[in-house]
Amino acid sequence: MKHVSFLGAGSWGTALAILCANNGHQVTIWSKVKAETDMLKEHREHLERLPGVKLPDSIVIEEDLEKACTNQDVIVWSVASPFVRSTAQEAKPFIKDNQIIVNVGKGIEENTLMTLCGILEDELPMADVCVLSGPSHAEEVSHGVPTTVVVGAKTEKTAMFVQDVFMSDRFRVYTSPDMIGIELGGALKNVIALAAGILDGMGLGDNTKAALMTRGIAEISRLGVELGGKMETFCGLSGIGDLIVTCISTHSRNHNCGYMLGQGKTLEEAKKEIKQVIEGVNCAKAAMALANKNHVTMPIVEQINAILFSDKTAEQAVADLLMRDKVSEYKSLTW
Repeated sequence: MKHVSFLGAGSWGTALAILCANNGHQVTIWSKVKAETDMLKEHREHLERLPGVKLPDSIVIEEDLEKACTNQDVIVWSVASPFVRSTAQEAKPFIKDNQIIVNVGKGIEENTLMTLCGILEDELPMADVCVLSGPSHAEEVSHGVPTTVVVGAKTEKTAMFVQDVFMSDRFRVYTSPDMIGIELGGALKNVIALAAGILDGMGLGDNTKAALMTRGIAEISRLGVELGGKMETFCGLSGIGDLIVTCISTHSRNHNCGYMLGQGKTLEEAKKEIKQVIEGVNCAKAAMALANKNHVTMPIVEQINAILFSDKTAEQAVADLLMRDKVSEYKSLTW
């Protein structure tokens, strides 16, 4: 049995906490939002995010951050991406040397262009930071739907330790040394998922979405390899796997936001209806900035930014993508 603490009580953190408790670990859930901890204590259920899914009696709900960080084998960072840095700053006095921290969020910080693990390493240099990611909607994991993910870490020892904590007969965990590739795949696919939702909202077909997803992973892998990720990672669970599930599922808040945009709603209207952080919106500008900085062409990401922030119509964005200059599919392939 390990002691595992979750900082953040959203749908994903709560689902993974239930998984770990069912694996026999002593689990603590902390949230800065008192209404959330009160709800979990009273109802033993996240009524808003995971209705009908009961927390095991063994899970401790904690409001004190110091207690949540003390004497833990693993601390899971499951706060929304805009709050990763601020939570790390608050928790820093309570983090021990070589503390294993598992980031399960997905995003890129707009002003620094850091991944979430990069932020945690920046704020908590004493910790052993790793990442867990893959095609894994919280709603399905909380109901024991068979799921596979990958954990990336600096050392195989840490990766295998985290693998053992999360692995179950319904939740298969692979290991990888490619932390940056895993993180970039998880963050950038949210931008492509917005585009997939827009296409569905416009009433376009399977051909269009297949083209978008295929060219989307091409863009993600181009930037990811330029930044040090491995092509195998973008062909794997945290790349094409996560892209598929986020682009096709109604569980995806990114897809749902895009769907509303495709139907003519404004971004603010979509945000108000979804009532959760839409990671793809937060990541879109950062993705474009990374592309420009590294001289990587990302036309889909460029068009999504134009729709989100420059009032471009979805119809015009689709037309502009289709009418780009003629090119080969892969320049690396020669006649």
